This record gives sequence, C-alpha cells and structure tokens, in this order.
Amino acid sequence: MFESKKVRIIDSTLRDGSHAKRHQFTADQVGKVAAGLDSAGVSVVEVSHGDGLGGSSINYGFAKESQENLLKTAHEAMPNAQLAILLIPGIGIAEDLEMAKHYGTSIARICTHVTEADICEQHIRVAKKLGMEAIGFLMMAHMVTPDQLCEQARKMESYGADCVYVTDSAGAMTPYDMRARISALREAVNIEIGVHAHNNLSCAVANSLVAIEEGATTVDGCTCGLGAGAGNTQTEVLVAVLDKLGVQTGIDTFKIMDVGEDVVRPIMDRPQIIDRAGLTLGYAGVYSSFLLHAYRAAEKYDLDVREILLECGRRKTVGGQEDMIIDIAWELNQKKLAAHRTGSTA
Repeated sequence: MFESKKVRIIDSTLRDGSHAKRHQFTADQVGKVAAGLDSAGVSVVEVSHGDGLGGSSINYGFAKESQENLLKTAHEAMPNAQLAILLIPGIGIAEDLEMAKHYGTSIARICTHVTEADICEQHIRVAKKLGMEAIGFLMMAHMVTPDQLCEQARKMESYGADCVYVTDSAGAMTPYDMRARISALREAVNIEIGVHAHNNLSCAVANSLVAIEEGATTVDGCTCGLGAGAGNTQTEVLVAVLDKLGVQTGIDTFKIMDVGEDVVRPIMDRPQIIDRAGLTLGYAGVYSSFLLHAYRAAEKYDLDVREILLECGRRKTVGGQEDMIIDIAWELNQKKLAAHRTGSTA
C-alpha cells in the first residue's frame, strides 16, 4: 500500500503558522526555524504572511517585519531547501512574484477559493515565466463535490500548474471526503497532486495518509502543528508515521522532532490544541484563519465564539471575508440585547 512510495513534504510553519502568531514572526525566528528545517532534511519551506504575499494589511493583520526581509533571511538560512511562497490573487499581485523570485523563491503556490480557479491564470503564467514551480491551491475544498473540484483543477493544469492541491482550509474533511477527492483528481489531471490539511476534527494526519494512498505525492505539514485554527498536519508526527510505513520523505525523524521541541515550540504563543472553538471550525466548515478574528469579535461583543463561527458556517463565508466577522458579531449581539429587553418587558 505504502511501500516504495516517495513523498515530498512542504513545511508551512513559517506561513500558515503566521496566523497563529498574529503575523508577528521576527526575522530571527524565521532564520532559526528555516535553518532547523533545512538541517532536518525538509526539502521545501514556505515563508509568507499567513494570507500570502501582500497580506499585511488592516483586514488580515499587519506583519511585524517586511516580507522581503523574511524571505531574504529564510533563503540565507537554507543551503539545501527550496523556498516557497503563497499568493492569493487580489491580495498579492504579479509584481510580488518578481520580488519573491529576487529573494530566492523557487516555488509559487497560487491560491484561490475552490470555485474561482479562473482568477489565477495570470499569476500561474507569471510564476512559470519566472522559472518557478507553480502549485495551484484550491481552498475550502470541502465545499464542492469531487467532480466540481476536478473541473477547477483542470483549469489550473491548463494554465501551466505543475501540481494542484486539495486544501482543507476548514479542517472539515473526514478521510472519506479526502479519499473521494484525491481519487477523482487522480483520474482528472496529469499533474502532481498535493494535500494541505488542518486538524480541527483531529483528522489531519489520517487525511494526509489517505491522500498519499490515493496518489498524492506532495503533502503539507507544520512543525508542532503551528498553523491556523487548531493547527495543521504536524510535520514531525507525519514524518514518523511515514517512516514506520516505509515511505521515503528525506527527512530525519529525530532531527525534525528536535526542531519542533527546541526551536518552534518556544516561539509559539499558545499550544495547538483542539479546543471547543477549533473544533467548531471543522464542525461548521469555517476557514481556519477566522479563529483569532472571531475570538476578538466575541470578546468585544460579549458572545460565545462558537456562536460567531456557527453563523459564519451557515453563511458559507470563505477566505477573504474576515471583515464579515465583525458584522456577524454585531448582529448577534443586537439580537441578544433585543431578546433580553423583550424578556425583561415580559
């Protein structure tokens, strides 16, 4: 089943982990983590604002340091690993890819909502023109059927993508959901398939294993699980499991454990656990990066954070609609106050 398989693991601690760090990574932290991952044998390390190049803004959260400085620092710290970035069209622009290339980036992950692959054509073509590997990221992949997912993936393939990703941004998929999507994609496209899983339902490692079994050859992880929501597939756990199964990753199991314990864990703001809010993300199918925004709104409007997340799920909000969280919280607060007044009058 797994014997003789070879899998490329892309570590996204320094990109997806930016959400959990409120985008406050310092250059020193980035340099130490990147160097550790490189020494452990990780072949690709992703570095960006959590919402990709151009994400530092009032809507998504301002980064502590410039993207140029973080990319430069990471590249200089990694004599072996490739540097990757993420870009969401509309947040980042084509010129950001040129900047990233200048600072040593060789892999561009172009990210769209799962129904909007057609907005990434320009960016994939620019990345290829710059000599980068182009990976198409289909976010919130749980929101469509496998056939609809394949339709979008074929568009990315036609634009020149080298790989297309099933991205479980909400951590809402079960292994059954993942298997259906990866197996369908394997029949639909002739390029590599990747998987990016979040752990809100505690299925991230299981979903990654199912994806590999069905033909995915590139899998994302975050050391210590450091990522949005309840975190991502934990790199060191995935490496250990794949090692036991005889899958080749090129990563030293004990060295990546040490990177997690000695380098990443000390800079984490909080442990990546599946608490009631993180679990609600997966249960309601809500974009994982909404978590900290929802916490702030819940505190401001005296609400249970789960109320906000459930309403986000009912409204089928997607990445890029973080500003709606405040609107939703205000509306829920007004309903709560109205109900209280009615109850008092009665």
